[in-house]
Amino acid sequence: MPSQVFFGSARQARLEGRETLPAKLDLIIDRLHIRDRVKGETVAIKMHTGHTIGYSTIHPLFVRRMVQAVKDGGGKPFVTDVGWDVHATEERGYTAETLGCPIYPTAGVDEKYYYEHERPFKNIRTWKVAGMIQDASFLLNLAHVKGHPSCGFGAAFKNLALGCVVGETRSAMHDTNHFDPYWFADKCPDMDTRRRIIESCPFGAIVEDKKWSGDLHLHFEQCNQCGRCLKVAPAGSWKIDPVNFYAFQEACAISASMTLSTFAPGKAVHISLATHMTPVCDCFGFTGMPVLPDAGVFGSDDIVAIDRAALDVTGRSRLIEESVPTCMEVHTRQGHPFQWLHGPLKDPYKVTEYGEQLGLGSHEYELVDVLPVEQYARPAVTYISAN
Repeated sequence: MPSQVFFGSARQARLEGRETLPAKLDLIIDRLHIRDRVKGETVAIKMHTGHTIGYSTIHPLFVRRMVQAVKDGGGKPFVTDVGWDVHATEERGYTAETLGCPIYPTAGVDEKYYYEHERPFKNIRTWKVAGMIQDASFLLNLAHVKGHPSCGFGAAFKNLALGCVVGETRSAMHDTNHFDPYWFADKCPDMDTRRRIIESCPFGAIVEDKKWSGDLHLHFEQCNQCGRCLKVAPAGSWKIDPVNFYAFQEACAISASMTLSTFAPGKAVHISLATHMTPVCDCFGFTGMPVLPDAGVFGSDDIVAIDRAALDVTGRSRLIEESVPTCMEVHTRQGHPFQWLHGPLKDPYKVTEYGEQLGLGSHEYELVDVLPVEQYARPAVTYISAN
């Protein structure tokens, strides 16, 4: 049976507040019966509070409405994010007064409060889940939809996968890209050729390895798989391989599963706001121009279904190419618009596929529009003479 994903479009028919996104969020809260489910619960509202001068994170007004719904239902809410972002949330409009509840760092001010979970994957053996997350009895995953340079797209999965573990685990997750070899030094012993490989990348994604002389290192975040390097590298010396790009996606699915496993069934809800969608993650600490039109707000108990729905809806939009930073390049127009930006191997659907394999949800969903946009039929325009 398909999972339900409740949806409120960013479009409206009338110039009335009840047809705008905050009001549609209220309708989604009602459809998910959040007030009925949180009585007596300690509710962690996990969101990305942004960094330094970023302002495209979820507006405090939306967070306040989530907080109030929890309080109305008899729950005890707190907003939480990684420590260095929580440290200066007031600079971006997030305070206990504006949100209506405390704001806590997920793993304490020094990231020393966590629980260890064993699950071997690539270079990772132990996953350290933030203590404030695991101690909560109910989770509200409040995510902002945007692009991401490591996996193409970030929303519900990414908000938990990277935001509910400590920095050591986040770093190890990014290193999974490098677990499977992609550089074979014996096939390219010539220093001049190595230099040409490095210089072939216009994005600075290829550098000399810091640890091993003669080895090359790929910064996967900058790489859009344009293939220029492959035209220079000797055969067999350098690979742009899906296995390296997909590793981070699988790590995100595993990390999210670790967090969700600490909550009883029915004790986690996911809300995603698809507005001001920028090319990269909010953790970059700045806000650029949106590269996709605002889509709306999504809500579901199923993390796989909500990310699939957000991808499907945004995938029907056009990439606003005139808003793409000039340091980026659109070299393929296949797949999701976020793949246009970050490259075909940064397939944003992969994390949902891995999540489904882990039993976190279903890619089959029913999109339920909580307030369909009314389409008006108007009579033909008649010319009225001025005489």
